[in-house]
Amino acid sequence: MSEGRPPVPASPTLEDVARAAGVSRATVSRVINGIRNVDPMIQETVRQAIAETGYVPNRAARSLVTRRTGAIALIVSGAGEESGENPFHSQVFADPFFGRVASGVVGFLRPRGIHPILMFAETAEARAQVIAYLRQGNADGAVLVSTQAQDPLPRLLVDASLPAVLFARPAEPIPISYVDVAHRTGAKLAADHLVARGRRRVGTISGPLDVPASQDRLSGFRDAMAAHGYPYIPCVEGNFTLNSGEAAMERLLAEHPGLDGVFIANDLMAQGALPVLRHHGRRVPDDVAVVGFDDSSAATASRPPLTTIRHPVEDMAAEMARLLLAHVDDLDQPVTSIIFEPSLVIRDSA
Repeated sequence: MSEGRPPVPASPTLEDVARAAGVSRATVSRVINGIRNVDPMIQETVRQAIAETGYVPNRAARSLVTRRTGAIALIVSGAGEESGENPFHSQVFADPFFGRVASGVVGFLRPRGIHPILMFAETAEARAQVIAYLRQGNADGAVLVSTQAQDPLPRLLVDASLPAVLFARPAEPIPISYVDVAHRTGAKLAADHLVARGRRRVGTISGPLDVPASQDRLSGFRDAMAAHGYPYIPCVEGNFTLNSGEAAMERLLAEHPGLDGVFIANDLMAQGALPVLRHHGRRVPDDVAVVGFDDSSAATASRPPLTTIRHPVEDMAAEMARLLLAHVDDLDQPVTSIIFEPSLVIRDSA
């Protein structure tokens, strides 16, 4: 009965890849196992040959050689409820910032055959689970986005000697690599733009002031406005959410009804602030010019579209993943920081 069946094609082998790439079998093996001493052009040739032949590495065998899992943990850490329905998850998914981080991490890792595992660490129990998961070797390391200044997880990762890279400067000085943006520079761009637009009665809505990024954006904006001759800039604190932007704008407008310009420390808060200005009869930008920060999807979804400071989140997230892989390759590599430059994106709100 089996005589009529077509033969099953053999799976591509290392030798097939080596033949297609014009290199040795050992070179193909080094590329697949992530060994560093292979010329980048040869690595690319081998990867193309892998794609053309359809070769699928034996991940179990590879793990025995490299002691790697081919996975990393993408951790979002912050404060949440200890029990019951947890608003932390919904807050994360509602903020376009986190989608941009995930996009940058996945975009970097996927072509390298590495997969992120999304984990949340909003409680002490969840943080303990994350540390245990990593210690058990289920992932090669972690990229971490923290949503609160006093998050203990970065310190826990350092104390456990686990490879990890943080998005944004930690609130306390600890030996962990991180990527960040020059927040003060971005805030200065916002101040310069508002002044150039002739705005003289300017206020600001900050993020939570226990967060280094919020502190830097506020101080950078105030310093830049002072350099332009405006020493007093009223501020209302928000917490980077749409609802907090709405409430902060109500308060800022009530306390300073003559306001003609406002710098808002992220686009999501600005999206919440714009309807408040319309409700009170303020036209944007005619009566009040508004500048945000991030250049997220909230900026283009706002009405009018938001002039903002571009925070290159996707590029930063990709660099965070690259740094992590470098630490995984060399556990003795010193910690480092990489700071990206922001830019002004002019739309209709200012």
